[in-house]
Amino acid sequence: MKKMITSTHGAFAGLLSAIVASLCCITPVLALFSGSTGIASTFTWIEPYRSFLIGLTLLILGFAWYQKLKPRPQDMDCVCEDKKPKFIQSKTFLFLVTLLTGVLLTFPYYSNLFYPDTSVEKQVVYVSENNVGELSYSIQGMTCTGCEAHIENEVNQLKGILEVDANYETSRTFVKYDKSKVRSDEIAKAIEKTGYKIVE
Repeated sequence: MKKMITSTHGAFAGLLSAIVASLCCITPVLALFSGSTGIASTFTWIEPYRSFLIGLTLLILGFAWYQKLKPRPQDMDCVCEDKKPKFIQSKTFLFLVTLLTGVLLTFPYYSNLFYPDTSVEKQVVYVSENNVGELSYSIQGMTCTGCEAHIENEVNQLKGILEVDANYETSRTFVKYDKSKVRSDEIAKAIEKTGYKIVE
């Protein structure tokens, strides 16, 4: 007997595809919570394939919904009772998977919400103009706002940091700091501790 692909198979395949598509942006947040900040850039290689994976996810889920909603031919000879489908085979389950998939696919747009807002915590500090240093780094591996927030969070943990601005679109991080409290090599180490590479 030929086994058919069901909407449940499609739901799980779509969910898996969405997880893979968002892995490059989920990993920095998981790294923050686990304390293993160095793994943040592990899946940045997925970023160039993200559009393809999103398209694949949408196709799979579309097919799953088609399988779920298409009319079933009724067998005239069968006088069977219509059994209620198991939850995993229901439209509710497929809807929940679709909703979760949407949350995963849009994760890069709100991932920075998982990082503490250090700008609020910083106190006003008066620093002599002679002690203010500015650095600009070219960073390899940033792919979304979660990457930016991860670098900013790590650098802001150093004493003497006045301002940090990471930008994944330009692949640059700008740091303003108090030279009397922190050295430039400490800032570079904090950035590289996240797993992203400083490119000369």
